[in-house]
Amino acid sequence: MDFALSPKSADLVSRLETFVTERIRPAEAEYQKQMEDSRDPHYRPPIIEELKNEAKVRGLWNLFLPHKTKWTDGLSNLDYAPLAEVAGRSAIGPEVLNCSAPDTGNMELLTMFGTDDQKEQWLKPLLEGEIRSAFLMTEPKVACSDATNIQTSIERDGDEWVVNGHKWFISGAANSHCTLGIVMGKSDPTAATHLQQSMVLIPMNHPNLKVIRDMTVFGYNNREGHCEVVLDNVRVPVSNLLGEVGGGFAMAQARLGPGRIHHCMRSIGAAERALELLCVRAKARVAFGGPLAEKGVIQETIANCRIQIDQARLLTLHAAWLMDTVGNKEARGAISAIKVAVPMMASRVIDRAMQVHGAAGLAQDFPLAEAYALQRYLRLADGPDEVHRGVVAKLELRKYEDLR
Repeated sequence: MDFALSPKSADLVSRLETFVTERIRPAEAEYQKQMEDSRDPHYRPPIIEELKNEAKVRGLWNLFLPHKTKWTDGLSNLDYAPLAEVAGRSAIGPEVLNCSAPDTGNMELLTMFGTDDQKEQWLKPLLEGEIRSAFLMTEPKVACSDATNIQTSIERDGDEWVVNGHKWFISGAANSHCTLGIVMGKSDPTAATHLQQSMVLIPMNHPNLKVIRDMTVFGYNNREGHCEVVLDNVRVPVSNLLGEVGGGFAMAQARLGPGRIHHCMRSIGAAERALELLCVRAKARVAFGGPLAEKGVIQETIANCRIQIDQARLLTLHAAWLMDTVGNKEARGAISAIKVAVPMMASRVIDRAMQVHGAAGLAQDFPLAEAYALQRYLRLADGPDEVHRGVVAKLELRKYEDLR
Protein backbone atom coordinates (compact mmCIF):
# COMPACT_ATOMS: atom_id res chain seq x y z
CA MET A 1 0.00 0.00 0.00
CA ASP A 2 1.05 3.59 -0.65
CA PHE A 3 1.54 5.51 2.62
CA ALA A 4 1.51 8.91 0.89
CA LEU A 5 -1.68 10.94 1.28
CA SER A 6 -3.62 11.55 -1.91
CA PRO A 7 -3.57 15.21 -3.04
CA LYS A 8 -7.22 15.58 -1.98
CA SER A 9 -6.61 14.11 1.47
CA ALA A 10 -3.38 16.08 1.98
CA ASP A 11 -5.20 19.35 1.22
CA LEU A 12 -8.05 18.53 3.60
CA VAL A 13 -5.66 17.42 6.36
CA SER A 14 -3.75 20.68 6.08
CA ARG A 15 -6.90 22.79 6.25
CA LEU A 16 -8.35 20.71 9.07
CA GLU A 17 -5.16 20.92 11.15
CA THR A 18 -5.33 24.70 10.81
CA PHE A 19 -8.99 24.75 11.87
CA VAL A 20 -8.37 22.47 14.86
CA THR A 21 -5.31 24.42 15.99
CA GLU A 22 -6.64 27.94 15.45
CA ARG A 23 -10.31 27.55 16.31
CA ILE A 24 -11.46 24.23 17.77
CA ARG A 25 -8.89 23.61 20.50
CA PRO A 26 -8.91 27.26 21.67
CA ALA A 27 -12.72 27.01 21.90
CA GLU A 28 -12.60 24.06 24.32
CA ALA A 29 -12.39 26.36 27.35
CA GLU A 30 -15.43 28.35 26.20
CA TYR A 31 -17.27 25.10 25.53
CA GLN A 32 -16.51 23.93 29.07
CA LYS A 33 -17.59 27.25 30.58
CA GLN A 34 -20.88 27.27 28.68
CA MET A 35 -21.59 23.71 29.82
CA GLU A 36 -20.81 24.52 33.46
CA ASP A 37 -22.84 27.74 33.43
CA SER A 38 -25.87 25.94 32.01
CA ARG A 39 -25.91 23.32 34.82
CA ASP A 40 -27.46 20.99 32.27
CA PRO A 41 -25.34 17.94 31.29
CA HIS A 42 -27.16 17.80 27.94
CA TYR A 43 -27.00 21.50 27.10
CA ARG A 44 -26.29 22.50 23.49
CA PRO A 45 -23.51 25.12 23.81
CA PRO A 46 -23.70 28.01 21.32
CA ILE A 47 -19.97 27.69 20.62
CA ILE A 48 -20.64 24.33 18.93
CA GLU A 49 -23.13 25.86 16.49
CA GLU A 50 -20.72 28.72 15.80
CA LEU A 51 -17.93 26.29 14.95
CA LYS A 52 -20.23 24.11 12.85
CA ASN A 53 -21.14 27.09 10.68
CA GLU A 54 -17.47 27.88 10.26
CA ALA A 55 -16.69 24.27 9.30
CA LYS A 56 -19.26 24.51 6.51
CA VAL A 57 -17.71 27.72 5.22
CA ARG A 58 -14.24 26.14 5.28
CA GLY A 59 -15.43 23.10 3.33
CA LEU A 60 -14.75 20.76 6.26
CA TRP A 61 -18.23 19.30 6.62
CA ASN A 62 -19.49 15.71 6.26
CA LEU A 63 -16.01 14.55 5.33
CA PHE A 64 -16.75 10.98 6.48
CA LEU A 65 -19.10 10.23 3.57
CA PRO A 66 -17.78 7.95 0.84
CA HIS A 67 -20.66 9.13 -1.37
CA LYS A 68 -20.95 12.38 -3.33
CA THR A 69 -23.11 15.07 -1.72
CA LYS A 70 -23.39 18.85 -1.89
CA TRP A 71 -20.80 18.95 0.90
CA THR A 72 -18.18 16.51 -0.41
CA ASP A 73 -17.28 14.49 -3.49
CA GLY A 74 -16.80 11.50 -1.23
CA LEU A 75 -13.63 10.15 0.33
CA SER A 76 -12.21 6.64 0.48
CA ASN A 77 -11.65 5.08 3.89
CA LEU A 78 -7.90 5.62 3.45
CA ASP A 79 -8.38 9.28 2.54
CA TYR A 80 -10.72 9.92 5.47
CA ALA A 81 -8.63 8.09 8.10
CA PRO A 82 -6.09 10.89 8.74
CA LEU A 83 -8.91 13.43 8.91
CA ALA A 84 -10.63 11.41 11.63
CA GLU A 85 -7.35 11.35 13.55
CA VAL A 86 -6.95 15.12 13.37
CA ALA A 87 -10.57 15.62 14.45
CA GLY A 88 -10.05 13.21 17.34
CA ARG A 89 -7.40 15.45 18.89
CA SER A 90 -10.28 17.49 20.33
CA ALA A 91 -13.26 15.97 22.10
CA ILE A 92 -15.55 18.43 20.28
CA GLY A 93 -13.86 18.09 16.89
CA PRO A 94 -16.02 15.34 15.33
CA GLU A 95 -19.30 17.07 16.19
CA VAL A 96 -18.09 20.39 14.80
CA LEU A 97 -17.44 18.65 11.44
CA ASN A 98 -20.74 16.71 11.51
CA CYS A 99 -18.61 13.57 11.68
CA SER A 100 -19.57 12.14 15.06
CA ALA A 101 -21.16 8.83 15.96
CA PRO A 102 -23.86 7.64 15.83
CA ASP A 103 -24.90 10.10 13.12
CA THR A 104 -22.17 9.04 10.70
CA GLY A 105 -23.30 5.42 10.65
CA ASN A 106 -26.96 6.39 10.50
CA MET A 107 -26.36 8.74 7.57
CA GLU A 108 -24.50 5.99 5.71
CA LEU A 109 -27.42 3.59 6.30
CA LEU A 110 -29.90 6.14 4.94
CA THR A 111 -27.63 6.87 1.99
CA MET A 112 -27.31 3.18 1.09
CA PHE A 113 -30.76 1.83 1.99
CA GLY A 114 -33.17 4.74 2.44
CA THR A 115 -36.02 5.51 0.09
CA ASP A 116 -36.24 8.91 -1.59
CA ASP A 117 -38.86 10.01 0.94
CA GLN A 118 -36.74 8.78 3.88
CA LYS A 119 -33.73 10.65 2.54
CA GLU A 120 -35.72 13.84 2.15
CA GLN A 121 -37.25 13.60 5.64
CA TRP A 122 -34.22 12.38 7.62
CA LEU A 123 -30.97 12.24 5.64
CA LYS A 124 -31.11 15.79 4.32
CA PRO A 125 -31.47 17.49 7.76
CA LEU A 126 -28.82 15.14 9.21
CA LEU A 127 -26.38 16.14 6.48
CA GLU A 128 -27.21 19.79 7.12
CA GLY A 129 -26.56 19.34 10.85
CA GLU A 130 -30.08 20.46 11.73
CA ILE A 131 -31.01 17.31 13.66
CA ARG A 132 -29.25 14.42 15.45
CA SER A 133 -30.04 10.71 15.55
CA ALA A 134 -29.65 7.52 17.59
CA PHE A 135 -29.14 3.84 16.78
CA LEU A 136 -31.22 1.62 19.05
CA MET A 137 -29.72 -1.85 19.12
CA THR A 138 -28.25 -2.96 22.47
CA GLU A 139 -30.50 -4.36 25.19
CA PRO A 140 -30.03 -4.90 28.95
CA LYS A 141 -31.50 -8.40 29.19
CA VAL A 142 -29.47 -10.21 26.51
CA ALA A 143 -25.83 -10.31 25.38
CA CYS A 144 -25.87 -8.05 22.34
CA SER A 145 -22.29 -8.93 21.46
CA ASP A 146 -24.31 -11.50 19.49
CA ALA A 147 -26.79 -9.31 17.62
CA THR A 148 -29.01 -12.31 16.88
CA ASN A 149 -29.95 -12.27 20.60
CA ILE A 150 -31.96 -9.06 20.23
CA GLN A 151 -35.47 -9.46 21.66
CA THR A 152 -37.17 -6.23 20.54
CA SER A 153 -40.13 -7.20 18.33
CA ILE A 154 -41.12 -5.54 15.06
CA GLU A 155 -44.52 -6.86 13.95
CA ARG A 156 -46.65 -5.95 10.95
CA ASP A 157 -50.22 -4.87 11.71
CA GLY A 158 -51.99 -3.71 8.57
CA ASP A 159 -50.33 -0.52 7.34
CA GLU A 160 -48.16 -0.18 10.46
CA TRP A 161 -45.17 -1.69 12.19
CA VAL A 162 -45.62 -2.24 15.92
CA VAL A 163 -42.40 -2.11 17.94
CA ASN A 164 -41.96 -3.33 21.52
CA GLY A 165 -38.64 -3.53 23.30
CA HIS A 166 -36.19 -2.38 25.94
CA LYS A 167 -32.90 -0.77 24.85
CA TRP A 168 -29.98 0.79 26.69
CA PHE A 169 -26.70 2.62 26.15
CA ILE A 170 -28.37 4.37 23.24
CA SER A 171 -25.86 7.07 22.35
CA GLY A 172 -27.27 10.46 21.43
CA ALA A 173 -30.77 9.89 22.80
CA ALA A 174 -30.42 12.65 25.43
CA ASN A 175 -29.69 15.32 22.85
CA SER A 176 -32.60 17.74 22.48
CA HIS A 177 -32.04 17.70 18.72
CA CYS A 178 -32.13 13.90 18.52
CA THR A 179 -35.10 13.53 16.19
CA LEU A 180 -34.60 10.12 14.57
CA GLY A 181 -34.10 6.67 16.04
CA ILE A 182 -33.11 3.70 13.87
CA VAL A 183 -34.40 0.67 15.76
CA MET A 184 -33.20 -2.88 15.19
CA GLY A 185 -35.46 -5.73 16.24
CA LYS A 186 -36.81 -9.13 15.25
CA SER A 187 -39.43 -9.11 12.53
CA ASP A 188 -39.51 -12.90 11.90
CA PRO A 189 -38.23 -15.16 14.72
CA THR A 190 -38.85 -18.22 12.50
CA ALA A 191 -36.53 -17.15 9.68
CA ALA A 192 -32.88 -18.15 9.33
CA THR A 193 -30.82 -16.74 12.21
CA HIS A 194 -29.34 -13.81 10.30
CA LEU A 195 -32.58 -12.98 8.47
CA GLN A 196 -34.77 -12.46 11.54
CA GLN A 197 -33.87 -8.81 12.11
CA SER A 198 -35.17 -5.63 10.48
CA MET A 199 -34.72 -1.90 11.04
CA VAL A 200 -37.41 0.75 11.27
CA LEU A 201 -37.23 4.54 11.51
CA ILE A 202 -38.97 5.96 14.58
CA PRO A 203 -39.32 9.63 15.57
CA MET A 204 -37.70 10.07 18.98
CA ASN A 205 -40.67 12.19 20.12
CA HIS A 206 -43.08 9.30 19.60
CA PRO A 207 -45.39 9.28 22.66
CA ASN A 208 -44.77 5.56 23.30
CA LEU A 209 -40.99 5.86 23.16
CA LYS A 210 -39.75 6.70 26.65
CA VAL A 211 -36.22 7.67 27.68
CA ILE A 212 -36.01 6.17 31.17
CA ARG A 213 -32.60 7.39 32.25
CA ASP A 214 -29.13 8.32 31.06
CA MET A 215 -26.37 5.80 31.73
CA THR A 216 -23.05 7.24 32.95
CA VAL A 217 -19.62 5.90 32.00
CA PHE A 218 -17.23 5.87 34.99
CA GLY A 219 -19.47 8.58 36.42
CA TYR A 220 -19.21 10.81 33.33
CA ASN A 221 -22.56 11.94 31.96
CA ASN A 222 -21.99 12.25 28.23
CA ARG A 223 -23.58 15.36 26.72
CA GLU A 224 -25.27 13.29 24.01
CA GLY A 225 -26.32 10.66 26.52
CA HIS A 226 -26.13 6.86 26.63
CA CYS A 227 -29.79 6.29 27.45
CA GLU A 228 -32.07 3.51 28.56
CA VAL A 229 -35.16 3.51 26.33
CA VAL A 230 -38.45 1.61 26.41
CA LEU A 231 -40.62 1.17 23.30
CA ASP A 232 -44.15 0.23 24.31
CA ASN A 233 -46.48 -0.48 21.40
CA VAL A 234 -44.77 2.07 19.18
CA ARG A 235 -46.63 2.26 15.87
CA VAL A 236 -45.15 3.70 12.69
CA PRO A 237 -46.20 3.47 9.01
CA VAL A 238 -44.92 0.50 6.99
CA SER A 239 -43.02 3.05 4.89
CA ASN A 240 -40.71 3.56 7.89
CA LEU A 241 -39.02 0.22 7.20
CA LEU A 242 -35.35 0.80 6.35
CA GLY A 243 -34.18 -1.48 3.57
CA GLU A 244 -35.83 -4.89 3.33
CA VAL A 245 -37.60 -7.11 5.84
CA GLY A 246 -34.93 -9.42 7.27
CA GLY A 247 -32.10 -7.17 6.16
CA GLY A 248 -31.32 -5.71 9.58
CA PHE A 249 -28.33 -7.88 10.45
CA ALA A 250 -26.62 -7.29 7.10
CA MET A 251 -27.26 -3.54 7.32
CA ALA A 252 -25.85 -3.44 10.84
CA GLN A 253 -22.65 -5.05 9.59
CA ALA A 254 -22.45 -2.58 6.70
CA ARG A 255 -22.85 0.26 9.18
CA LEU A 256 -20.16 -0.98 11.57
CA GLY A 257 -17.29 -1.50 9.12
CA PRO A 258 -16.50 2.15 8.27
CA GLY A 259 -17.58 3.21 11.78
CA ARG A 260 -14.83 1.11 13.34
CA ILE A 261 -12.23 2.85 11.18
CA HIS A 262 -13.65 6.21 12.29
CA HIS A 263 -13.61 5.23 15.97
CA CYS A 264 -10.06 3.93 15.79
CA MET A 265 -8.59 6.92 14.00
CA ARG A 266 -10.32 9.30 16.43
CA SER A 267 -8.81 7.21 19.25
CA ILE A 268 -5.36 7.64 17.71
CA GLY A 269 -5.99 11.39 17.65
CA ALA A 270 -6.91 11.27 21.34
CA ALA A 271 -3.72 9.33 22.09
CA GLU A 272 -1.66 11.94 20.22
CA ARG A 273 -3.28 14.68 22.29
CA ALA A 274 -2.49 12.75 25.49
CA LEU A 275 1.15 12.28 24.46
CA GLU A 276 1.41 15.99 23.70
CA LEU A 277 0.06 16.83 27.15
CA LEU A 278 2.43 14.28 28.72
CA CYS A 279 5.48 15.82 27.05
CA VAL A 280 4.51 19.39 27.93
CA ARG A 281 3.93 18.40 31.54
CA ALA A 282 7.18 16.44 31.75
CA LYS A 283 9.21 19.41 30.51
CA ALA A 284 7.48 21.87 32.85
CA ARG A 285 7.40 19.94 36.13
CA VAL A 286 10.46 19.66 38.35
CA ALA A 287 10.98 16.87 40.88
CA PHE A 288 14.02 15.26 42.51
CA GLY A 289 16.46 17.80 41.20
CA GLY A 290 15.33 18.35 37.61
CA PRO A 291 12.53 18.32 35.02
CA LEU A 292 10.57 15.10 34.78
CA ALA A 293 11.54 14.93 31.10
CA GLU A 294 15.14 14.25 32.12
CA LYS A 295 14.22 11.13 34.11
CA GLY A 296 14.95 7.86 32.37
CA VAL A 297 11.65 6.31 33.37
CA ILE A 298 9.71 9.22 31.81
CA GLN A 299 11.75 9.05 28.62
CA GLU A 300 11.00 5.34 28.39
CA THR A 301 7.30 6.12 28.82
CA ILE A 302 7.39 8.73 26.05
CA ALA A 303 9.22 6.38 23.70
CA ASN A 304 6.78 3.55 24.34
CA CYS A 305 3.83 5.85 23.69
CA ARG A 306 5.27 7.02 20.38
CA ILE A 307 6.02 3.48 19.24
CA GLN A 308 2.59 2.17 20.17
CA ILE A 309 0.70 5.06 18.58
CA ASP A 310 2.57 4.63 15.31
CA GLN A 311 2.00 0.87 15.33
CA ALA A 312 -1.73 1.36 15.87
CA ARG A 313 -1.93 3.98 13.12
CA LEU A 314 -0.26 1.71 10.57
CA LEU A 315 -2.55 -1.18 11.51
CA THR A 316 -5.60 1.06 11.07
CA LEU A 317 -4.45 2.51 7.76
CA HIS A 318 -3.86 -1.04 6.53
CA ALA A 319 -7.45 -1.96 7.47
CA ALA A 320 -8.76 1.14 5.67
CA TRP A 321 -6.72 0.26 2.58
CA LEU A 322 -8.11 -3.28 2.57
CA MET A 323 -11.67 -1.98 2.84
CA ASP A 324 -11.08 0.25 -0.18
CA THR A 325 -9.33 -2.42 -2.27
CA VAL A 326 -10.99 -5.76 -1.42
CA GLY A 327 -14.15 -4.71 0.46
CA ASN A 328 -15.42 -4.83 4.02
CA LYS A 329 -16.01 -8.58 4.06
CA GLU A 330 -12.45 -9.47 3.08
CA ALA A 331 -11.12 -6.82 5.47
CA ARG A 332 -13.09 -8.06 8.47
CA GLY A 333 -10.07 -9.63 10.17
CA ALA A 334 -8.10 -6.39 9.93
CA ILE A 335 -11.12 -4.39 11.13
CA SER A 336 -11.51 -6.66 14.16
CA ALA A 337 -7.80 -6.39 14.88
CA ILE A 338 -7.84 -2.61 15.09
CA LYS A 339 -10.99 -2.65 17.24
CA VAL A 340 -8.98 -4.58 19.84
CA ALA A 341 -5.59 -2.94 19.45
CA VAL A 342 -6.40 0.77 19.13
CA PRO A 343 -8.61 1.47 22.18
CA MET A 344 -6.21 -0.61 24.30
CA MET A 345 -3.29 1.44 23.01
CA ALA A 346 -5.11 4.72 23.56
CA SER A 347 -6.07 3.69 27.09
CA ARG A 348 -2.44 2.90 27.90
CA VAL A 349 -1.14 6.18 26.48
CA ILE A 350 -3.77 8.24 28.28
CA ASP A 351 -3.09 6.33 31.49
CA ARG A 352 0.61 7.17 31.26
CA ALA A 353 -0.21 10.82 30.62
CA MET A 354 -2.45 10.82 33.70
CA GLN A 355 0.39 9.32 35.74
CA VAL A 356 2.81 12.07 34.69
CA HIS A 357 0.20 14.70 35.58
CA GLY A 358 -0.19 13.23 39.06
CA ALA A 359 -3.45 14.04 40.84
CA ALA A 360 -4.24 16.71 38.24
CA GLY A 361 -4.57 13.98 35.63
CA LEU A 362 -7.60 12.60 37.45
CA ALA A 363 -9.52 15.87 37.59
CA GLN A 364 -11.41 18.17 35.22
CA ASP A 365 -8.58 20.64 34.61
CA PHE A 366 -7.21 18.33 31.92
CA PRO A 367 -9.14 16.25 29.36
CA LEU A 368 -7.34 13.03 30.26
CA ALA A 369 -9.72 11.36 32.73
CA GLU A 370 -12.76 11.77 30.48
CA ALA A 371 -10.73 10.63 27.47
CA TYR A 372 -9.68 7.53 29.40
CA ALA A 373 -13.31 6.72 30.23
CA LEU A 374 -14.24 6.99 26.55
CA GLN A 375 -11.45 4.68 25.42
CA ARG A 376 -12.44 2.06 27.98
CA TYR A 377 -16.03 2.36 26.76
CA LEU A 378 -14.90 1.79 23.17
CA ARG A 379 -13.59 -1.64 24.12
CA LEU A 380 -17.27 -2.60 24.40
CA ALA A 381 -18.88 -0.31 21.81
CA ASP A 382 -19.26 -1.90 18.36
CA GLY A 383 -18.54 -5.30 19.92
CA PRO A 384 -16.37 -6.35 22.88
CA ASP A 385 -12.70 -7.30 22.52
CA GLU A 386 -13.53 -10.99 22.91
CA VAL A 387 -15.78 -11.03 19.82
CA HIS A 388 -13.16 -9.33 17.68
CA ARG A 389 -10.38 -11.60 18.93
CA GLY A 390 -12.61 -14.52 18.01
CA VAL A 391 -12.96 -13.24 14.44
CA VAL A 392 -9.20 -12.83 14.08
CA ALA A 393 -8.52 -16.27 15.56
CA LYS A 394 -11.04 -18.09 13.35
CA LEU A 395 -9.64 -16.47 10.21
CA GLU A 396 -6.13 -17.44 11.28
CA LEU A 397 -7.12 -21.05 11.97
CA ARG A 398 -8.70 -21.38 8.54
CA LYS A 399 -5.22 -21.21 7.05
CA TYR A 400 -4.49 -24.58 8.61
CA GLU A 401 -7.69 -26.51 7.81
CA ASP A 402 -5.80 -28.91 5.52
CA LEU A 403 -3.67 -30.08 8.47
CA ARG A 404 -6.61 -31.92 10.08
